[in-house]
Amino acid sequence: MIDFRRKLAFLGGKHAAQPGVGTGLRPRRAEAPRNKARFLIATGLFCSIYGVIGMRLLMWGAVADTGDIYRAMANNGPVTRPDLVDRNGEVLATDIKTASLFAEPRRIVDADEATEALLTVLPDLNPKVLHDRLSSKAGFAWLKRELTPRQQQEILALGIPGIGFRTEKRRFYPGGSTASHIVGLTNIDNQGIAGMEKYVDDSGFRALQANGLAAGDDLKPVKLSIDLRVQHIVRDELVSAMQKYRAVAAGGLVLDVNTGEVIAMASLPDYDPNSPGDALKKENLNRFSAGTFEMGSTFKIFTTAMALDFGKVSINSMVDTRPFFVAGHTIKEFHNKGAALSVTDIFKYSSNVGSAREADMVGLENHQEFLTRLGLLTRLKTELPEVAVPTQPRTWKKINSMTIAFGHGVSTTPLNTAVAAASIINGGYYVPPTFLPRTQEEADQVKHRVVREQTALDMRTIFRINGEEGSGRAANVAGYHVGGKTGTAEKVMNGRYSKDHRFNAYVGAFPIEKPRYIVMSIVDDPQVEQGKPNAQAGWNAAPIVGNIVRRAATFLNVKPDFGDGGKQLLVSY
Repeated sequence: MIDFRRKLAFLGGKHAAQPGVGTGLRPRRAEAPRNKARFLIATGLFCSIYGVIGMRLLMWGAVADTGDIYRAMANNGPVTRPDLVDRNGEVLATDIKTASLFAEPRRIVDADEATEALLTVLPDLNPKVLHDRLSSKAGFAWLKRELTPRQQQEILALGIPGIGFRTEKRRFYPGGSTASHIVGLTNIDNQGIAGMEKYVDDSGFRALQANGLAAGDDLKPVKLSIDLRVQHIVRDELVSAMQKYRAVAAGGLVLDVNTGEVIAMASLPDYDPNSPGDALKKENLNRFSAGTFEMGSTFKIFTTAMALDFGKVSINSMVDTRPFFVAGHTIKEFHNKGAALSVTDIFKYSSNVGSAREADMVGLENHQEFLTRLGLLTRLKTELPEVAVPTQPRTWKKINSMTIAFGHGVSTTPLNTAVAAASIINGGYYVPPTFLPRTQEEADQVKHRVVREQTALDMRTIFRINGEEGSGRAANVAGYHVGGKTGTAEKVMNGRYSKDHRFNAYVGAFPIEKPRYIVMSIVDDPQVEQGKPNAQAGWNAAPIVGNIVRRAATFLNVKPDFGDGGKQLLVSY
């Protein structure tokens, strides 16, 4: 017989040792609550342990170590940007691989020794900052971005534990400063911060980066409207002009009047985006789109067109050009050419009085509305981020309208001026400027009429006469029929206009019979060239335009036209 009493005692039951317990006896009911309590305690203990483990996992997942961040970045690979190319596919900006130095301070054996060793290769690093980073408790710290291959090799030879390299990508600009103000630049993390580089990021590329979709090498290049050949010519002419006229700054533009495409635009002084330290210097401002200036007599383009468009004058109308008083000021000529001049001669001789009379005929409100219609008083809408807002009088009065008529009282950008001039010359349509390729069909969808077609035809005639007989003669290259208008504005110095400091400009169009391009130049504070009578725009800004046309016309697919005599000469060959 099995001794159940001994078996129950072995199993630890409380009642196992009590007498009278036999083979068929069951445990007493008091045993169940005690076992249930033990089960609950065990369950609670296990839940607590796994709860703590789960919480730790959540914490580690939410707060990552900087070393983990680095490793994740390394696995994803360096950020790739799309190439920027000109209209012909020439590379303007591309990515190249470079190595960056980092440390894992927790693995650094001797921070003092590591600091001394690294300074032998990278003496430009701050010793205290370097030591602090190497001796910290951090899991990861950047030491130097964008090393040269030689620096990387020398650091590898040092054999310092806890030091490593990450392959990154940085932007390279093959053309250097040739188109720096258009192309822009990126920061140390290869993110666009200026020019069309910033436009690319703002147009969706930054979102791709944030979602990890910009790491591949299959991104299509972003094509710009500029022609690198023409861009080089414009900048080269500006470099020569600054030396020749001892100017503070200079700028140039080539604009397609029918599509609004910017073919070339440069502003000097500029910077090399491969060494972007100078990009933020005040003197390197992109004066053509991000600087505002009183544009002087170039504004007579719009005053003349306005008087014609409102029907106040015809191309042959005579206008009183005798000096007169208004609001305590005398409106008079720089060079008096007679008591009355035709509308064409007002333009040709750059008559301040005649232009003021034309504005007075149109009226103050119509004058302001007309300039607004041409986009001269509002910020241009285009892809380039660096575009300034024009300034105008808070309240327009009669004297304001009259001085604005000949270019004093409103400050706008040269780019605003060129786009407005294109709308006068191209048949009367305002076409928003673009730094991206645009077909004629696309341009037709965004353009709108701002002046009558007859006004545009009359202005072409006036441009041509000034190019052949007036202040624009130095820009009129044989065979290309360049017409336009000079502007010489006195600069404001210490709150007053100075006769010794000027901002000059020339707005040219060619071929003037059926214009295809606006070519514009600006020269800030030029000095008198040796052998010339003065430093007005006809002696510096106009020749710049002529030189650009002479060198760039072939690349712009504009053939010279020498008339019947020229054709006979070609036949004889």
